[in-house]
Amino acid sequence: MAAAPGLRHHLGVERLELTSFRRRTASAFKIIGPLCLLLGACRAGGEPPSAQSEPAKAATATAPAPSGAANVGKYGAPLGSAPPETLASVLAAPARFAGQPVRVEGHVRRACTAMGCWMELAESGDAAAPGCRVIMKDHAFFVPTDSAGASARVEGTLSVRHIEAAQVTHMEGEGAKFERKAPDGSADELRFVASGVELWRG
Repeated sequence: MAAAPGLRHHLGVERLELTSFRRRTASAFKIIGPLCLLLGACRAGGEPPSAQSEPAKAATATAPAPSGAANVGKYGAPLGSAPPETLASVLAAPARFAGQPVRVEGHVRRACTAMGCWMELAESGDAAAPGCRVIMKDHAFFVPTDSAGASARVEGTLSVRHIEAAQVTHMEGEGAKFERKAPDGSADELRFVASGVELWRG
């Protein structure tokens, strides 16, 4: 049975509308599809890393230390502006330098093997070379207990102190040597009270 003319016209209009809808949908997917994929990638992985971020991190991690810094140990306060003097001149005229900030360099002949709270600084490694004991100011810091044999730069003040016999015995137990002891075991000692110390070898 043939369809009525009005029905045929209605069906034809529906087919045209469906075809047009399919064409519009396909065009929309061509535009929206890539955007959806890009949005999904950003949500899944976050912001992609900058091309320069990783090389920058590597450069920071492998940047060499300043010359000499890697093998110089620094203890106590940073060395300041105290005038440099030779250890020999300070030891020859201790009254001239007593109580005044000064900076000296020398050879660490001995050091406290218990805590690193003192060391003996001399002009050289020769056992007969003049030297003096270096005490860390207020026991606020210590040097390594194996500092003997190192070179040192020390900043602080010079003083003469009377050490009671019990303290002399205690320090001798840590490796200290007192060349001039009184009959009662006490000793007067020329010592350097250090606020800061730098140590190195080689």
